[in-house]
Amino acid sequence: MSFRRGVVRQSKFRHVFAQSWKPEQCLDDVRVTRVTWEGPLCAVNPKFIAIIVEAGGGGAFLVLPLSKSGRIDQSTPTVCGHSAPVLDVQWCPHDDNIIASASEDCSVKVWQIPNGGLISPMTEAAVTLEGHSKRVGILAWHPSAFNILLSAGCDNVLCVWDVGTGEQVYRLADMHTDLIYSASWNREGSAVCTVSKDKVLRVIDPRRGTVLKMREKAHEGTRPMRAVFLTDGKILTTGFSRMSERQLALWDTADLSEPMVVQEMDTSNGVLLPFYDPDTSMVYLCGKGDCMIRYFEVTEEPPYVHFLNLYSSKEPQRGAGFLSKRGVDVNKCEIARFYKLHERKVEPISMTVPRKSDLFQGDLYPDTAGLEPALLAEDWIAGQDAPPLLVSLSGGYTAPPSRQRDSLRSRTKLPTLGSTDTPTQSPTVPPGTTPQETDVEGLRVATSALGDVTDGEQVRREEERLCEVLQEVQALRELVLSQGRRIEQLEQQLARFEEGEV
Repeated sequence: MSFRRGVVRQSKFRHVFAQSWKPEQCLDDVRVTRVTWEGPLCAVNPKFIAIIVEAGGGGAFLVLPLSKSGRIDQSTPTVCGHSAPVLDVQWCPHDDNIIASASEDCSVKVWQIPNGGLISPMTEAAVTLEGHSKRVGILAWHPSAFNILLSAGCDNVLCVWDVGTGEQVYRLADMHTDLIYSASWNREGSAVCTVSKDKVLRVIDPRRGTVLKMREKAHEGTRPMRAVFLTDGKILTTGFSRMSERQLALWDTADLSEPMVVQEMDTSNGVLLPFYDPDTSMVYLCGKGDCMIRYFEVTEEPPYVHFLNLYSSKEPQRGAGFLSKRGVDVNKCEIARFYKLHERKVEPISMTVPRKSDLFQGDLYPDTAGLEPALLAEDWIAGQDAPPLLVSLSGGYTAPPSRQRDSLRSRTKLPTLGSTDTPTQSPTVPPGTTPQETDVEGLRVATSALGDVTDGEQVRREEERLCEVLQEVQALRELVLSQGRRIEQLEQQLARFEEGEV
């Protein structure tokens, strides 16, 4: 592998240092799945790590608290509701307890993980999404709209789901002529880029069902490609040349006729999985079967993609999980963390920028995407777009209580316990909180039907539920006020534009 080094470029990420954690901090005896699907096989958020594992007679994945370390007992409960191997898992960016899984059984399931992790095997999903005719191997949550999930299957179909209702809101069945390798939302969630076995890079508007841009032979090799949208709208792809050399390319979506830059790396057969950090504009490349992780910085000036360094170890990786920025240790100047999958082990690897000061390094940690969604599902479906809402990492990040924590349960689980046709009438609850009203009534009917709960316990539970409803009302009120302020700012900007001030 060769990279031009020339004049030393000034960058605060030029000295990023990668270091694996101590053996006692790793997860041992994890039976990582042996499926041949070219995916990361792992997903991480600030609360949990999910790892697709071997399972007899179906598909399963482990969900462990991020603080867990040491040997994982074979009796550890798993999420095991699929009837065939699981191919992909993705955590919801707006709720750290919600995870989606895709499987060879042609279904997508959404699970609600309890705080603290699993204490028994989980077989009943909160939502089951069925619409693919062949195995499903790709999932991608919308970056800013709550409950919007995209799935891609081996039937060459893209499906967009409203997870809150379980409905398929868009079905894109006639755009791809061959197997889809990857799908990635842009920052505002208005478009999706895909690459497929026909070697075509596509930019798609899923709501209109149209292909906005297309580039044939983005990489000329026959091995699988990957593509990811960058913050500024550019697209980064990985693939293979005609001579089977692994490549990295950067594309301007305004003109896909030629790549902005192409870098060739080596002749290994492993598919390069790109992990993009929008806060630092860094891209990490993990090759399946490789012993190294390369990292690059993407800038506005030529040559646009700058090689920084690589982390190398003795053991090859089966896959990798990339921790969102909310979970890194800002006190140690950790800017990224990977969870590298070995044959029977999971090894954390920290990427840090050495600094002498113990103070918060604001230049390393610009505001990052928080849990609060910028849009509701119905807003996005109606045509609205918005970038993710950002939060500061100063002093470390503490997740607020989930405002939509009951949205899945109320629409899927509780209705099976009792009728929800007559919601509880409460003068303090506005119409927008019907799901919470449904929870109250569903709980009342369920407990009375079971007959093993005393009147005192029932009253206490209903009081607890009412307190939760009131908290939801307060949270919704705050959301309405913040959106009102945002609308006012936009109206002011529009007025300035109309008056010619901008």
